[in-house]
Amino acid sequence: MIIPKFWSIILLLVIMLGLMLSIVFYQPRWLFKMILQVAPGVHYFADTDDPVITITIDDGPDSITTPKILETLENHNVNVTFFLIGERIKDNELIVQEIIKNGHEIGNHMVKDEKSIFLPLEDFEQEFVEADKTLHQFLSNSSSKVQWFRPGGGWYNSQMLDIVKKYNYQTVLGSIFPYDTHIPCSNFASYQILTNLRSGGIIVLHDSAKDGQSGEWGERTNKTLKKILPEIKKRGYRIVTLSEMFFTHEYE
Repeated sequence: MIIPKFWSIILLLVIMLGLMLSIVFYQPRWLFKMILQVAPGVHYFADTDDPVITITIDDGPDSITTPKILETLENHNVNVTFFLIGERIKDNELIVQEIIKNGHEIGNHMVKDEKSIFLPLEDFEQEFVEADKTLHQFLSNSSSKVQWFRPGGGWYNSQMLDIVKKYNYQTVLGSIFPYDTHIPCSNFASYQILTNLRSGGIIVLHDSAKDGQSGEWGERTNKTLKKILPEIKKRGYRIVTLSEMFFTHEYE
């Protein structure tokens, strides 16, 4: 039977849509490797066969949800990397201290919750340095240092990376992004994360909420952590901070 041209086009579009949705959901490693060929200088995952996973949490601190997340992490004896927004630290200093006291790592997520790539380079550097100084105030009595940067919105260019390197930072995005800021469903986030677990994976979750409002993202992240942490450990993975993953074991 000869399929009319119209239906052939429809079938092709359906197949292409299915392929695109599959890539969006499964986020294959080969895709990140292709991106790195074009735009190198960023970590999406650690290239290792060791059963290690990193969880990163963006956009905190939040006066209501961050303490809940910290409690969940403590209950499961897990350390993660928090990418904090500078302007949200004011009035939440004790929470940042608690993050560090509990053995978690902090990273630079700029001063404001905005897309970093749209900032003029001079403004980008100024805000990056301001956020760096704010974060290092909490490490003044420690040998630790802030050394990870995640651009707001996830987009970057080579000029931004040059500035980041100048201050001895490394830029990291992630390999497991469950769209938790777009899809308001902890069950979906949990399923997507557990489906895509692989050694060296970097999971990206969010605290706070859009425009810094308490609730929403942070509450959903706390629910998601309660679901995935036992299962990740059950599957034999160790959950470590970014620095533990990349510097302790020297993964690329």
